[in-house]
Amino acid sequence: QVQLVESGGGSVQAGGSLRLSCVVSGYTYSRYCMAWFRQAPGKEREGVATLDSSGGTNYADDVKGRFTISKDYAKNTLYLQMNSLKPDDTAMYYCAAPSYRTLCSDPYWLGQPTNFKYWGQGTQVTVSS
Repeated sequence: QVQLVESGGGSVQAGGSLRLSCVVSGYTYSRYCMAWFRQAPGKEREGVATLDSSGGTNYADDVKGRFTISKDYAKNTLYLQMNSLKPDDTAMYYCAAPSYRTLCSDPYWLGQPTNFKYWGQGTQVTVSS
């Protein structure tokens, strides 16, 4: 059974930092494509960052230079380091994985949440001004 469990969210002031973690279990292809998405109230789920086994990463334009996606393969844990946080970053953050082996460093993947079958329960990030 595939399980993705996020943690690390919280409330911070603008300019602050948080590191999100996603522990992955039961997923055969965790060395391939993994991603972070977020969803703010009243908005659609949007891609934040992707990482795959080629070392390729991709970021949404509004987080480039502030967020970093990484993975500890020994711990089977996906991370999202978020710096210089803004109120617009307030959202529920989810890690996600597709149901098949694939690479995903192409920007296309950020706009395709339906390509991801497995999702965590989410961790809330709230940034105050």
